[in-house]
Amino acid sequence: MLSSLSAWLVNPRRNPLARLHMNAVASRLRKYGLRYDDLYDPYHDLDIKEALGRLPREVVDARNQRLKRAMDLSMKHQYLPADVQAIQTPFRGYLSDMLALVKKEAAEREALGALPLYQRTIP
Repeated sequence: MLSSLSAWLVNPRRNPLARLHMNAVASRLRKYGLRYDDLYDPYHDLDIKEALGRLPREVVDARNQRLKRAMDLSMKHQYLPADVQAIQTPFRGYLSDMLALVKKEAAEREALGALPLYQRTIP
């Protein structure tokens, strides 16, 4: 019962509060031209750094350009023009599949007792 309640709470299709939150996050991301996956910090989680390293160069370059544009707009206290905001896709993911693969490989390594590929220390 508790798991069905928690699934209902976070599902924006069923819970109107989750839908409101998702729309608010999408609105903020559109203003700066960001995607939700752009908010992951590679310095905080080394799995994200590994997943970003495995993505194609064009995807990583596009991510870096979106982050630079968002920082520039934020420093200028401006938002993207309304016509550009309309074509933004904030919840179009590009990192989640690779991140799931990296986490699965790390769990498999740990289950087999192998040494990690990288040390899990936060700088």
